[in-house]
Amino acid sequence: MTAGSGADGPPAVLDHLVFATPDLSATVAEVAALTGVRPVPGGSHPGRGTRNHLLGLGGGAYLEIIGPDPEQPAPDRPRWFGIDALTGPRLVTWAVRVTGIADRVAAARARGHDPGAAVAMSRRTPDGGRLAWQLTPPGTGDGSAPFLLDWGATPHPSAGLPVLPLVALRAVHPDPAAARAAWAALGVRWPGELTTGPDVRLTAVVEGRYGRVAFGRGAVPV
Repeated sequence: MTAGSGADGPPAVLDHLVFATPDLSATVAEVAALTGVRPVPGGSHPGRGTRNHLLGLGGGAYLEIIGPDPEQPAPDRPRWFGIDALTGPRLVTWAVRVTGIADRVAAARARGHDPGAAVAMSRRTPDGGRLAWQLTPPGTGDGSAPFLLDWGATPHPSAGLPVLPLVALRAVHPDPAAARAAWAALGVRWPGELTTGPDVRLTAVVEGRYGRVAFGRGAVPV
């Protein structure tokens, strides 16, 4: 699913959606029960205090379910995605896949939007492999603007995942013009519907084995 025009390089595409939770094991079990597909263990993020599970969305995109990692000590800084303040699972933000992330950051800053400096990350996969990538700090705003992610030469984690096709994306924002301005500065667009509402809400609808499921503030059948 294309998320940008590629004015600053190859087109940006939807990389993944972030469904954050204060209780990873409980949310994974709930998602499996609702969709009929159990999310696949991803891995731990050393020093960040988080761990994830993944589901494919089709088109090279995936859903990341992320929460506290009970096998890590509490980090010395807040966990990304506002996880420490969550009382339940929530679709908190989205990521777009780019190449040449440093140039993308510089271009966005020149247009008036600072996504933050790219940082290097890595994690081990369950089979002992290693993924390495660069990303701009996620969760620094209200979640409506995506963070940028550059996988470099690392194989994309969507490969081989069970797929729940993504059928709809919806965003609600109190100031849609401001949201569009941030997306334009990043050279991307929201690949779904945008409407006006009192606060920011993101919703993704997937086709599960038992019917459609909406991921937003929680996960519910629709």
